[in-house]
Amino acid sequence: MSRDPQSARKGYHHGNLRQALVDASLELVLEKGPQGFTIAEAARKAGVSPGAPYRHFKGRDEVLEEAARQGFEMFADLMEHAYKTSQPAPLASFEATGRAYLAFARKFPGHYIAMFESGLPLAHNAALKAASDRAFAVLTRAAEALIARLPRDRRPPATMVSHHIWAMSHGVVELFARPGPGSATPFPAEDLLESGVGIYLRGLGLIDQDMQ
Repeated sequence: MSRDPQSARKGYHHGNLRQALVDASLELVLEKGPQGFTIAEAARKAGVSPGAPYRHFKGRDEVLEEAARQGFEMFADLMEHAYKTSQPAPLASFEATGRAYLAFARKFPGHYIAMFESGLPLAHNAALKAASDRAFAVLTRAAEALIARLPRDRRPPATMVSHHIWAMSHGVVELFARPGPGSATPFPAEDLLESGVGIYLRGLGLIDQDMQ
């Protein structure tokens, strides 16, 4: 899933201009932020003329949408793997998806920024929305299996639980899983997320002294 930092140029030389532009844009996202560069800069980094990107994309936002789509596909694969390899224990599977979230953000920061920080309207791109929905369906599935242990009249909606964990995971990534001002903490990001999730699940009555 990872890419060589020079893959934009290598991809173009092998005829894959579309992917070369995506890779170049991912590098620029890390350097300047998702709104801090132009499609002409992406073309220059990919080693092509300023007009070349328009053979494949209408503008920078379309390049970012493709980068985000690819990121969500990779993200969904990672979440699915974490969920499946932690079964059949519902709690272990649920916690594994949270750790996978942190792992993805660390390993693929350019994709993560394109996915969550570029302000792209997911609903305007069917392929992007489908990839996003697939990724978060894994987390919702894990939540459904976990809350099934509660009496029906005490079960919160699975989507609410998954969105709470998503929000908590995103917060830990933004504040503590990246280098930068305010990111220093005496605790690993994984420990912060695990303890936060534990407090949340205890509040719902999903963790007790007998549950490992």
